[in-house]
Amino acid sequence: MADTWQDALVRARAEAPFLALALDRQPDLAGLLAGGEIEAALEWAASAGDGAASLGVALRKERLAYATALAIGDLAGALPVGRVMAELSSLADRALDRAITEAISRRVEDAEPRGMIALALGKHGARELNYSSDIDPILLYDAETLPRRERDDPGEAAQRYAREVVRLLSENTEDGYVFRVDLRLRPASEVSPLAISCNAALTHYESSALAWERAAFIRARAAAGDIDAGERFLAAIKPFVWRSSLDYGAVEEIRQLTRRIRSNYKGPVDVGPGFNLKHGRGGIREIEFFAQTHQLIHGGRDPSLRLRGTREALDALAAAGRIAGDEARILGESYDRLRVIEHRIQMVNDRQTHALPAGDALDCVARLDGLRDGAELVAELTELTDRVAALYDTLIPEEAGSAAISSGDTELSQWLAELKFSDPERLAERIGGWRDGRYRTLRSPAALKAFDAMLPALLQALAGADEPDRALLRWENILANASSVINLFRLIEARPALLEQLVDILTLAPTLAEELGRRPELLDTLIDQSALDLPGSVEDLAARMTSGDASDYERQLDRIRVVTGEVRFAIGLQLIGAVHDPLDIATALSRTAEAALKVAHDAATEEFAAQHGRIADSELVVLGLGRFGGGALTHASDLDIIYIFTGDTGVESDGRRPLAGTLYYNRLAQRVSAALSVPTAHGALYEIDTRLRPQGTQGPLAATIDSFEKYQREAAWTWEHMALTRARVLVGSDAAREHLDAIIRQVLEQERDPAVLRKDVLTMRGEMAQHKAAKGPLDVKLMRGGLVDLEFLIHFLQLRDRIALSPDLSEALRMLVDQGHLPETLVMHHDFMTRLLVAGRLLAPDLQQPSPAAAKALAEACRCEDYAALLQSFADARHGVAAAWADTFGEKLEIET
Repeated sequence: MADTWQDALVRARAEAPFLALALDRQPDLAGLLAGGEIEAALEWAASAGDGAASLGVALRKERLAYATALAIGDLAGALPVGRVMAELSSLADRALDRAITEAISRRVEDAEPRGMIALALGKHGARELNYSSDIDPILLYDAETLPRRERDDPGEAAQRYAREVVRLLSENTEDGYVFRVDLRLRPASEVSPLAISCNAALTHYESSALAWERAAFIRARAAAGDIDAGERFLAAIKPFVWRSSLDYGAVEEIRQLTRRIRSNYKGPVDVGPGFNLKHGRGGIREIEFFAQTHQLIHGGRDPSLRLRGTREALDALAAAGRIAGDEARILGESYDRLRVIEHRIQMVNDRQTHALPAGDALDCVARLDGLRDGAELVAELTELTDRVAALYDTLIPEEAGSAAISSGDTELSQWLAELKFSDPERLAERIGGWRDGRYRTLRSPAALKAFDAMLPALLQALAGADEPDRALLRWENILANASSVINLFRLIEARPALLEQLVDILTLAPTLAEELGRRPELLDTLIDQSALDLPGSVEDLAARMTSGDASDYERQLDRIRVVTGEVRFAIGLQLIGAVHDPLDIATALSRTAEAALKVAHDAATEEFAAQHGRIADSELVVLGLGRFGGGALTHASDLDIIYIFTGDTGVESDGRRPLAGTLYYNRLAQRVSAALSVPTAHGALYEIDTRLRPQGTQGPLAATIDSFEKYQREAAWTWEHMALTRARVLVGSDAAREHLDAIIRQVLEQERDPAVLRKDVLTMRGEMAQHKAAKGPLDVKLMRGGLVDLEFLIHFLQLRDRIALSPDLSEALRMLVDQGHLPETLVMHHDFMTRLLVAGRLLAPDLQQPSPAAAKALAEACRCEDYAALLQSFADARHGVAAAWADTFGEKLEIET
C-alpha cells in the first residue's frame, strides 16, 4: 500500500507541475498522503482555510488542499472517480454558500442568506464536477425575503450580491482562485441581470424556454443560499422539465440538439493530439446527452428516470427497459474512464481543458495515469470512443430531412462562392443551422417559408457589405432572440427598401445592431412609416411613455424603457441614413432623455409617497448638466444630473413610514436614478452620473437648495462653475425653477480675477490632456483643438466676462461671436465637430477609421463630400480652435496630425 502512495506522489511530482508545487506548499498534507491517510488528508483540507485573514483567502487555501488530496488519492487508486467528482461538487456547494452569506452580511450585518438562491446546473448539479471545472449556477432572488438595507431596491441588492459572489470565487489572486463562475445559463443571459427574480425566471421557463434549457434542468439542484426556496422553485418548474407527453415538435427539437453536438464540433475527428474528450465524437458530452435525451422523452411519464447523475440515469434507463443493459454498462464504464483521463489532463497545470496534448505532454498524461506512453493511451481511447459513438448514432436516425436549405446543399455553397463569401462551404453549413430548430422564430412551416423567400435577397445584400461575417453574426443574434419575425420576412420580400435599412443596421452601426440583437422587437420600427420622423416635444414623448396603469410601478418603468428604446432606435436609423442633421438628432435624443427623466421622476415620487408620504411645501428638483443640460446628447451619452430639494430639512413626511427631509429626498433621488439605470426585462436605459453634485461622491446624493447655493458661492472649484454654465432645470415646479435659475445666474455673474481664472482653466485642461489621451483619429472630444478645447474656451469667456450664459453651447458660442469675442468661423467648426461626435457614436464607436461603407455614411451625415473631405474639415476645425485659443489665452495649442 505504501508503495502505491509513493508511486502516486512520484508520478505527480514528475508529470504535473501544478501538483508538484501544491505538495511543496503544503508539507503537512504531503506527509499525510505519503502515509496513505486519505481520510485524514481530506479532513486536513477541510480546515486548511481556518484562521485565514479573509473568506477569499480561506476558500482558496481549502480549494488548493482539496485539489491536492483528491488528485493524489485518485492517482493512488484510493478514491474512485465518483467520489472525486462528489467531493469537488460538495466543495463548490460550500464555497458558493459561504460567498453568498459573505456578500449579504457585508451589506446587512448578521443576515441569513434568505431569498438568495444558487441553482447548480450541469456537472455541478449532477455532483460530477471535473478537476478544474467552472461552475454554472443560476442565481435567483425572492424580492420579498432578500435581506437588504431599507433604502435598497431588491433588484439592485441582488445584483450587488451576485457581483460580489462572482468576485469572491473567480478572482485570481496570489492564492489562486476558487471556482470560475459562468452565469450564461441564466434565462436570456444576453440581456438579463446576473441575478434573476424567481417570478421572472418562472415566467421564462413557462413561456419561452428552449429544449436545451429543459435538458440543463434535468441535473439542476438547489446547491447554496436559500436551499428551501431553491427546492420550491425547482418544484414549480417541474412541469417544464418533465412533460407528461411530448408533441412531435418537441421530439424533433431533441433530435436536432443531438445532431448539433456532432456538427458543432470542429476539432480532430480521430483520437490523438487535439482530440477533445468532452466534445469529440464518442466523448463525454455524447454519453451525457444519450442519457438526457432518453430522460427527456420518457421521464415525464416515468419518475424513476428523473435522476441527476449520468451513471445513475443510464442504470435507471436500463432497469426501465428504455435502453439495453449492455448499452448502459458500456456507456457507464466509458464515462468513468473518460472522466478519469479528463482529470489527468487537468491535473497537469490546473487548466480547464479537455483536449489531448501533443508530443511529450501526451506522454506525461499517459505516465501520470500509469500507462507507458501516449500511444497506449490513444489506442485505449480510440477503442472506447468508437463504442460510444456507435451507440450515440442510434439517437440520430437516418431520415429524410427538410426540402429547404441544408448544411450539405452543394448548390447553396456554389452560389455563396459566386457572391464572393470568404468560406462558402462553412457559411452554407451555418445557414443550414439557422433552420435546424435552434431558433424558435424559425420553427413553424410558415416562418420557414417566409424566411426562405427572403433569404436570397438578404445574402446578396450582405455579400456587398464591408464585413459580411460580422454582419452575419449580428443577424444570428436577431434570430436567436426574436420571438417572431415572420411579418418582417414577408414585408422584406414585398418592400426591398426595408432590407436595405436592415442591412445598414447590421453593417454600419454596431451599437444599433447589438441593441437589435438584444431586443428584436425593435424590428417593428422598420415597418412603421413614421420611423423617419423626428420625435415630438418633451410633453408628447412623456405622454407616450406614461403607462395607462399608473399604480403599477414596474409596468411604468417597462413602458419608459420600451418607448425610449423605440425612439432612440428610430433616431439611430435616421442618423445612419442621413435623413436629418445630426444637430437635430442631438436635440431629439436630449428631448427623449428629458421625457424619460420626467416620467421616471413622477412615477418614483408616487411610488415612494405610497410608503413614506409627502413633505409639505417641498419637492425634488433635477438639474441637468453637460450635454444633457445643453440639450445635445449622443447615443452614448451619460446623463449628468444634480438632485436638489426645497423646503425644511427638519420636517417629516406624512406617510405610514415617515422620514425626515434629508433622508426622504436622498432615498427618493436613489429611486429616480434606479428607475432610469437599473435593467428590467426590457434592458437598461441610461447611465446616471451624479458626480457633479456639491462635494462630488463625498457629498449626499440630494442637496438642499440652500446648501447648493452656499457651496457654489463659497467652496466650488473653477471647474464646477464651468460645469454650471451648462446647467438647466429639467424637473421642478415653476417656482423652484425660477429660484434655482436665479442662484445659478448669480453664481456665474460673480466677479473673478481673470488671471486666476486663466491659470485654473489652463491647468485643468493640461491635466486632462495628460491623463485622458485621445482614443483614436476620430476622437472629436479629446484631440487637441477638438470639442473639449472649444468648450473650455467658451466657458472661460462666459465666466470672465459674465456674458453669453446660455446652457446651449451652440447658442452661447453665437452670442460670443456676435459680441466680438470669438471669430465667426468657430460656429461652423463647432457645428461640424458636433455632427461628427453625434454620428461617430454610431458609425465609428471605437473612434478609429471605420469601414469604407461606414466612412461614406459618416461623411454623408456630416455634410461632407467623402471621408477625405471629412478628415480635412476636422483638421480645419481643430486649427480654427487652436487659433482662437492662442488669441484668447496667449498660449499656443499644439495640433498633432
